[in-house]
Amino acid sequence: MSKKALFEGLVVDENDRAVETTTVGDEAFYVIDDAGFRRHIPAEQVDRQVLGQMQDMMKGSEGLISEQAAKMMGQEDIFTKAMIENQLKNMDKQFEALMDQGIPESGRVYLGMLGFKVVINYHGEVLRVDQPSAPSDEGGEE
Repeated sequence: MSKKALFEGLVVDENDRAVETTTVGDEAFYVIDDAGFRRHIPAEQVDRQVLGQMQDMMKGSEGLISEQAAKMMGQEDIFTKAMIENQLKNMDKQFEALMDQGIPESGRVYLGMLGFKVVINYHGEVLRVDQPSAPSDEGGEE
């Protein structure tokens, strides 16, 4: 049971309408308006699907991701890269901590500005995750 909706403000329904969040007791829910009927989907159900898809996309690229992350932090030494790569390989533990702490509002706003969006259906199944893509190397010049 999740106390926070991890992707609050970033989830939409199949018709591209924003999905609300609420809590019932201690559990967080995404609320989909289905022609006036408010369907409550456990946030953990949706959030774990999204995190699973993100983890699948990163598998096998831990070395490249850790190198780029270290470069962005200005810490390009071998120890920083190794630490980041180790954390990426143990991502399940990182996700559990993330589920407990949540994503800060500023982080969710930033993700939204980059174009990150989760599309779910009325059953709480993730149909797709729209993520910002890296700029191409082509640059459009000849």
